[in-house]
Amino acid sequence: EYAGKVKCVFIDPPYNTGSAFEHYDDGLEHSLWLSLMRDRLEIIRHLLSDDGSLWITIDDNEAHYLKVMCDEIFGRAAFIANIVWQKRTSRENRAAIGSAHDHVFVYSPAGPQRWRDVRNRLEDEGKYSNQDNDPRGPWRSIPFSAQGFRANQMYDIVTPSGVVLKPPSGRCWGATEPVFNKYLAKGRVYFPKKGAGRPRIKQYKGEEAGLAPMTWWDASFAGDNQAAKKEIINLFGDDIFGTPKPEKLLMNVIHIATNPGDLVLDSFAGSGTTGAVAHKMGRRWIMVELGEHCHTHIIPRLQKVIDGEDKGGITEAVGWQGGGGFRYFHLAPSLLEKDKWGREVISKKFNAAMLAEAVCKLEGFAYAPSDTVYWRHGHSTEQDFIYVTTQTMGPNQLQQLSDEVGSDRSLLVLCAAFRGSADQWPNLTIKKIPNHVRSRCEWGRDDYSLKIENLPKAPAKPGQQDMFGDNKGGRQ
Repeated sequence: EYAGKVKCVFIDPPYNTGSAFEHYDDGLEHSLWLSLMRDRLEIIRHLLSDDGSLWITIDDNEAHYLKVMCDEIFGRAAFIANIVWQKRTSRENRAAIGSAHDHVFVYSPAGPQRWRDVRNRLEDEGKYSNQDNDPRGPWRSIPFSAQGFRANQMYDIVTPSGVVLKPPSGRCWGATEPVFNKYLAKGRVYFPKKGAGRPRIKQYKGEEAGLAPMTWWDASFAGDNQAAKKEIINLFGDDIFGTPKPEKLLMNVIHIATNPGDLVLDSFAGSGTTGAVAHKMGRRWIMVELGEHCHTHIIPRLQKVIDGEDKGGITEAVGWQGGGGFRYFHLAPSLLEKDKWGREVISKKFNAAMLAEAVCKLEGFAYAPSDTVYWRHGHSTEQDFIYVTTQTMGPNQLQQLSDEVGSDRSLLVLCAAFRGSADQWPNLTIKKIPNHVRSRCEWGRDDYSLKIENLPKAPAKPGQQDMFGDNKGGRQ
């Protein structure tokens, strides 16, 4: 459903500890960590839109190995940047050399040039003034020179005080003489030092389209771990996360990578910062979290955001006052498991109804079991039905099914095995499971949504906007 539709993926995976992955063996620490990350990155690759971007935070322990693996999965041409984020400002005297930064790898299927055209610039927070009472409003000045040598940009400029100036050593003027004269005629040239300094061009507030992001993000620009911990403590009164990410970091990522209404994904949700920030910024979002803090921290945090009770983080910066909603889903156990002989079989955790619903979803049928007709588990049209069973179907059973379905209807039968030639029953399409189910679960061919369980829906508050765009509001 979401393959190729996610505009921004931000993940903050475990840096290299066993805390986030089940059945973790410290003896295989490095290789297993990379294997588990590879599986997740392969899935993310299919979810990203053509002009989407992936942002991964990582420390020095695995950064360089992860970079090589990402190059292999996404292609080196998809690499955008390695942002160095200042995660702490206090000095660490216990280490040989104190670590003050993490890496943020950025990848996009669009590649650097195409992605540059769709990404957003940062707001220019430069200082503007109006020292000469220019009627066009506040301005600042930028140098009128450029690197290199261009013959048509090498000329003398006479300042208002009569000083004759040549371009600075090793540089030329910023434009040709006719262009400079146009600036001069429009009153856009500023000579500092009481009219004796080198010319500078006036740039008025609002003219600059913004600033291109750089690869150095200091704590004043993107926050640090300490700021993130304070945000968590203010929300919950505790600090169980070792290296939380500040809302300011996510705000800059989401601003650069998306526009309002775009879809943001975080498959290592942690404390829920990505969803909270995306929600405050008017983006749609999906978070995935296996840990119990999904219930203890993420859901309560999002409820505070929606109710307007979260006053910290970027709330004031973006003018957030509350609203919206979200849906909560609980993923069912894996449909397939291996028996003691290594064969893939249907998991014992799935009962008949769960199996039928899961297979209907994978086959594109609406799950609508009939109360009176045992073989009607779902339908795709008024005349096309599906029947799911773990039994082995014999010729007599298939013939009976065919007779009941009739010549004017069709039935897709998915069973453990069957005897006889499927061509004998033209109104039946017979397929075996789990081999068929396994093939349908491949990423890029069908989504992997199996049975999900919803929390009860809370009543919507007047005027709340549902983040999935249906205007129903409320929480699920």
